[in-house]
Amino acid sequence: MRISVVGTGYLGATHAACMAELGHDVVGLDADPAKVALLSRGEVPFWEPGLDEVLRRALATGRLSFTSDPADIADCVIHFVCVGTPQRSDSPAADLAQVNAAVEALLPHLGPGRLLVGKSTVPVGTAAGIAQLVQGTGAHVAWNPEFLREGHAVEDTLRPDRLVFGVREAEDEAILRQVYAPLIESGVPVLVTDYATAELVKVSANAFLATKISFINAMAEVCEATGGDIVTLSAALGMDPRIGPQFLRAGLGFGGGCLPKDIRAFMARAGELGVDEALMFLRDIDDINLRRRQHAVDLAVTALDGDAAGRIVAVWGAAFKPESDDVRDSPALHVAQALHDSGARVVVHDPRAMANAQRLFPALAYAPSALAATEDADVLLLLTEWREYVDADPAEAAARMRHPVVIDARNALDPQSWRRAGWAYRALGRPAS
Repeated sequence: MRISVVGTGYLGATHAACMAELGHDVVGLDADPAKVALLSRGEVPFWEPGLDEVLRRALATGRLSFTSDPADIADCVIHFVCVGTPQRSDSPAADLAQVNAAVEALLPHLGPGRLLVGKSTVPVGTAAGIAQLVQGTGAHVAWNPEFLREGHAVEDTLRPDRLVFGVREAEDEAILRQVYAPLIESGVPVLVTDYATAELVKVSANAFLATKISFINAMAEVCEATGGDIVTLSAALGMDPRIGPQFLRAGLGFGGGCLPKDIRAFMARAGELGVDEALMFLRDIDDINLRRRQHAVDLAVTALDGDAAGRIVAVWGAAFKPESDDVRDSPALHVAQALHDSGARVVVHDPRAMANAQRLFPALAYAPSALAATEDADVLLLLTEWREYVDADPAEAAARMRHPVVIDARNALDPQSWRRAGWAYRALGRPAS
């Protein structure tokens, strides 16, 4: 099928490359000519494991191209809208400027037999509004939410755990089934529903995950007050089949470009709909999440005898999660900057996110390696649980430190190994010894 993907950021670039991988002819449209040129050369402008291989393979077949000219998508039958919906600068609500601009760009190319498919995470009611806007063209609208995890985006696109189709017409469902035919034939379940439910699936899933993460972090606070061990508590809870172990690792909390802004936008939309009391609990979820960042700062200052001024702090991790170079709303960088603002010299290392971190946090110092970051440091903070940090030799790192004190803000290190190597080990939600 002839498909366009409007917006070639994280979601759009992945979706475009993977749709070509499924055998479709795909044109990626983006207003940024520099991004178009980069993708056209087979270069991914962000880090996502495996995406570069899929992109180059699709370009080599001739089934994938990128453009900044909307006229190049005029012959496409299906148009996927994959643009961002960041938090507005003046409120917690979602900013739909990019969605609106994408629809406006598509309007001249819509007509009978054409299908506009939204994948962006939007406030419930957005799809219905777009359908009303394009009604005069004879085109139809469907909503097909994405469920990508950064670091697993290619697998989540080509081997998803479900496909959700929000449609009004049976013919639109049939078109989407044709688009995803290889996935459906492999056994991926399909849920067909209305616009509102399709929109709510994504934001509800993110709200639930955020709730689970903040719940275990709230239990970590209780453990710290009682001498309990959050790692053991998490393991015990995860053995309950009603709960499960996923997203029960206590630590620094969530960040990135999705969960924080999505739960705030969800609350804002609930207020507009007059059901804000139904989601009041999400305010506590957000507060718990942000509180963990300050607690990590407090632990570091305590380890520095109550005063960070003039001290050297080593930080392992800048990305909001491993296997990503995304530093949007990164808990790691929030903590690092707070310690810098307290007077410390903060030296950061990250395997992938250094360039992005330097652009947003130029006042911090950056080291070329994890060990180099620890040189003469008074305390080490593990803030993003990259595998190379988890597997690091604690004795080798201790030899470089001025004071071998580590704060494991992700509960990812083996406490006994680090203590045997001479470290004073501290972690969020765990006993001091």
